[in-house]
Amino acid sequence: MVNQLIEPYGGILVDLIDPEKSDALKQEAFDLPSLDLDWQQQCMLEMLMTGAYSPLTGFMTQSQCARVEADQQLDDGTFWPLPIALSSRQKVAAELKCGDRVALRDGEGYMLAVLTVSDAWEEGGIRKLGGSIEGVALPPHPDFSSLRATPAELRALFLRRGWHRVVAWQARQPMHRAQFEFCLKSAIENEANLLLHPQAGGDITDAPAYFGLVRSFIAIRERFPAASTQLSILPAPPREASVHALLLRAIVARNYGCGLLIAGGEHQLEGSCRRGEDLAQTHTDLPVVELAAKVGVQLIAYPRMVYVDDRAEHLPESEAPTGARLLTLSGEEFKRRMRAGLKIPDWYSFPEVLAELQRQSPPREQQGFTVFFTGLSGAGKSTLARALAARLMEVGGRCVTLLDGDIVRRHLSSELGFSKAHRDVNVRRIGFVASEITKNRGIAICAPIAPYHQTRRDVRAMIEAVGGFVEIHVATPIATCESRDRKGLYAKARAGLIPEFTGVSDPYEIPENPELAIDTTGRNIDEAVQQILLKLEHEGYLR
Repeated sequence: MVNQLIEPYGGILVDLIDPEKSDALKQEAFDLPSLDLDWQQQCMLEMLMTGAYSPLTGFMTQSQCARVEADQQLDDGTFWPLPIALSSRQKVAAELKCGDRVALRDGEGYMLAVLTVSDAWEEGGIRKLGGSIEGVALPPHPDFSSLRATPAELRALFLRRGWHRVVAWQARQPMHRAQFEFCLKSAIENEANLLLHPQAGGDITDAPAYFGLVRSFIAIRERFPAASTQLSILPAPPREASVHALLLRAIVARNYGCGLLIAGGEHQLEGSCRRGEDLAQTHTDLPVVELAAKVGVQLIAYPRMVYVDDRAEHLPESEAPTGARLLTLSGEEFKRRMRAGLKIPDWYSFPEVLAELQRQSPPREQQGFTVFFTGLSGAGKSTLARALAARLMEVGGRCVTLLDGDIVRRHLSSELGFSKAHRDVNVRRIGFVASEITKNRGIAICAPIAPYHQTRRDVRAMIEAVGGFVEIHVATPIATCESRDRKGLYAKARAGLIPEFTGVSDPYEIPENPELAIDTTGRNIDEAVQQILLKLEHEGYLR
């Protein structure tokens, strides 16, 4: 009925937390094995416990996942687009079997729920678990607590306000003028209220960028009508864009009380804006709009929006007047300008939104960054790193930290040996410290051997999430390195006295795409450092 809020998917809003059982579950958990969940797993658990994934009451078994993947159906035939199972690489997970009960905790040991395992299986080297959930407490959120509402809380709020028809805007990217105008227009044309529901699940250390995202929504919220717009954070785990992911979002929207969902409107990696119409191109037997109808949610397709300069407004490209001057700015171009500190056109975004995004991701010359030297022992990494640190300190303006291999070994990894596993741990520790320095807008200069591709990739990903990363391969030939070996390490390694020595008895995997490669053979250090400084200037990290 028009005067009633849309009912939850499946008819009943699930609530897996029973306050009367919490104390007993906490007591029982002292004798149970524990699994520590990362922030994405906590997001998924929170979505289950609050009923955002209604009618699910736990993680799916292997057969249930297979049925969902093959037929998009739950056991009772209800449509469901994606499997929801718990994945873990922890040793504890590998030992669990059907009937076992395991405590689910956050990284600090805070008790969240008890999982009764009904199925456990291996998939791609990862342990998968299915079973029912008994909730104890939602993951603690010290951030934006006033903007977090469960489906039951939002539904109650909508009813108190007399809202019966609500359109949801879910996004992991900031909202600019085109999205603002389209959302406002969609709500008005459908005689609906608007829920701004940014998918901002994150962690203060692993995903700090979401703070800027939420602040940008707080800023733009003031431009919407206060009486007909609500802002709340959606703690959904990130998923790759797909038709099935969109349909899961539609189910979530319905469980939060929204009968309409705007589809599309976010920029893809290549910079083009994903349009709602594109989502209709699916390999399933039914178009996505009909599949969404099975969920009971109306999809509103986000079109290709252009700025019509003659009319000073954003319009769908199909509605733009013939011959009008049309302006567009791709997502990639927007990011380039933000990185370079260049002007963003007034027609593209609002100044308060840009201010929040610039606070979170300042231009490159204001960002922290890491210079990561890698190369064989004796290649000249430490010499270059020290000389570069000195030059950057001369310039001033930002704190510079030198994380040389010997320094780290002495102060951070003194208990580690030189086995392959220990060397890997050492490099990852360096990467973590460098990421913290980079996140706080300092400069970290690292000079480990770091012989393995995967470890370097992981360190790069860790640091690029919070700032800049410049990998420099000190590509000095091994013959030159051996000629510089004052400690006789190469000779000892060739004599078999040092096991797993990089370049002799253990491989050095040459970097695939370093930002710079330098051979220090017969080369002046000042000349090499100048080449590095020019590279940093070219990449925009230095002025």
